[in-house]
Amino acid sequence: MTTPSSPPLDLNALRLDDARALLEHDGAELPSPEQGATAYLQRVIDGLCQLSLRDPLTGLANQRHFRAVLTREIEIVARSGNSALLLMLDIDHFKKINDTHGHLAGDQVLQAVARCISSCVRPQDTVARYGGEEFAIVMPDCQAAYGETVAERIRQSVAALEIPVSPLLKLQITTSVGGAFAPVWVRSTADLWIERADTQLYLAKAKGRNQVCIDHQQVISVSAEEKSLLFSQLAATESAWGELGDNPTPRFS
Repeated sequence: MTTPSSPPLDLNALRLDDARALLEHDGAELPSPEQGATAYLQRVIDGLCQLSLRDPLTGLANQRHFRAVLTREIEIVARSGNSALLLMLDIDHFKKINDTHGHLAGDQVLQAVARCISSCVRPQDTVARYGGEEFAIVMPDCQAAYGETVAERIRQSVAALEIPVSPLLKLQITTSVGGAFAPVWVRSTADLWIERADTQLYLAKAKGRNQVCIDHQQVISVSAEEKSLLFSQLAATESAWGELGDNPTPRFS
């Protein structure tokens, strides 16, 4: 018994002009359709997926991708107990840059800061444009001392930039950085983690901007039921050992 084969894929029957234009504008290299319709279509799909996860101005991860990474990292921390740090960074007085020098200059500043942050972190870290002039960095497997060092390196590196926004003008800016470590062995939420990092960011701004503030709080939450099970088992064990006497084998109830 033979099964009917699928008809060959006809690229001309698909409306791919807009998708192809987007990818070519982004610099993507598409294979020739003559090399195979399936391979061509797969490359278009993969390219569109990549575009959907990136901020078009800076090339960094967008907020959708950032939240997916953050949620995944929460699961890893909850299972493994590894330390992970979330940094939130805001360009100080960014509105004044737009108002004084125009939005094109503001875009150039955003792009320069994005490149600078990316150069300060590891390949496994995720740098995202969170929104407006705010950036976020997710740092898995990050010990406290290293996280503080990187946050300070970012702050100093951005402050040292001279960003050319016209042939006769270079801007210097500063940033405020807030951070929070994920609570280990606890399945928290992305919103709570962001809120804690944002609180530190607001604190850095309140202290005069161009500051780094990091929350090291890692609260391990144990439910009442878990406490009951834990301590009842410990009490049973202690009781058994207390009754051991001359019997070499402890008696557990």
